[in-house]
Amino acid sequence: MVYEVDIWLDTPIRPYEASDTSGTKAEHNGDVNFSVLDGWWIEGWIENITGWAIGPQPQESLYEEETRIAEINDIYNKLYYIIVPMYYDRKDEWFQLIKNSIGMIAYYFNSHRMMCRYVIRAYL
Repeated sequence: MVYEVDIWLDTPIRPYEASDTSGTKAEHNGDVNFSVLDGWWIEGWIENITGWAIGPQPQESLYEEETRIAEINDIYNKLYYIIVPMYYDRKDEWFQLIKNSIGMIAYYFNSHRMMCRYVIRAYL
């Protein structure tokens, strides 16, 4: 493990998220993910258990401007009402989130899985 950050804020424009190796690296280091539901985070996200989603669900069909407004509102509301209070006032819950990130995500999203998928989907 290496020292990084306490929360990984990832806001790519959907659907342009790549493999997001930085986000999965963050999980391996005990960082909590706060990201747009795109790429790998759709598979790893369980709200309030492994981190938080930003914006609408992937199946929701919104105009680009509506999506951006929803994402902006989500970022500020979740930071103000959920994330910051938990981080400063409810450390036990925060540490449980870190444990969930490592235990439920890091074991599954790793470079071994990534290479297997690349080989199978790109080369075979």
